[in-house]
Parts: sequence; C-alpha cells; structure tokens
Amino acid sequence: MSSSVIVALRIKAAPQRVFDVFTREIAAWWKPNDLFQFTPRSPGVLAFEAGVGGRFTETLANGKVFEIGRITAWAPGEHLAFTWRQASFAPDQETHVDVRFERIGAETRVTVEHRGWDSVPREHVAKHGFPNEIFLQRHGEWWRALLALLRSAS
Repeated sequence: MSSSVIVALRIKAAPQRVFDVFTREIAAWWKPNDLFQFTPRSPGVLAFEAGVGGRFTETLANGKVFEIGRITAWAPGEHLAFTWRQASFAPDQETHVDVRFERIGAETRVTVEHRGWDSVPREHVAKHGFPNEIFLQRHGEWWRALLALLRSAS
C-alpha cells in the first residue's frame, strides 16, 4: 500500500472554473511552504502545460526551469493527474497527485490524493526526518491550506 494524503474541499464554482483556476492560474493561488519546496532555491512560478504528457514546472527567479512532473490525466472540469518530484529525489523516487473535480449541486468538490510517499525514505530531506504518520499529516495540512487558497481564487 502506498503512503498517501487525501484531502477534499467544496468550492462555490463550476467544475470547469475550478479546473481552470487550478491549472491556468496556479501561479496566482499556490503559496510555497518551507517544508515542501521543489528545489533548494524555491519559490518560483508554477505552471502546467495543458494535456497528457505536458509538464508541471517551476520557473525560478534566475530563469531556470525545474520539471516537477508530467501530466498523466487531463480531463478539463473532471480530472487532473501528474507526477511530482523534488529536485533532491533519486531516479526511483516519484510521487503522484490525482485531483478530481466533482459537481455537488452549485459547488465543486475538489479531492486531492497525493500518493507514493513510500518511495521516499524517512531520512530524505523531503520528509525532514518525520515519522511517516507525522509527515503525511503535515503534508495533508499543506494540501488543505492550498485548497483553501484555490477556493478563494475561484
């Protein structure tokens, strides 16, 4: 079983609008967290390249582009999935983020599952030495905070 974080939040907007804000406007609402940086030089500006196979990137202030991952599912208004790597990950270390956008009346329930953390050992800098349960709790708190910012931007 893969170590994962699952969080969900309702947003008073249509699924297509929330998907667009998540993907096209990520640089406006995504706020970095010192514990969960992609590179040692973070924060940069995040962006998605639309479509399966597109890149999820962070462009640093010096212009360097770090590829965080690749889009594995792109169904506007419904589903987004992408791989997630930090610069310090070994070649066999990769996590996966799955985001669902589900209409619930006049709202959209956004569900994020970030899995694959079992590929990253506790000693790795990305986990800050936290036991798995505490790391996953902290990472889940960060995703909840990010979804709250997404709600404000939608």
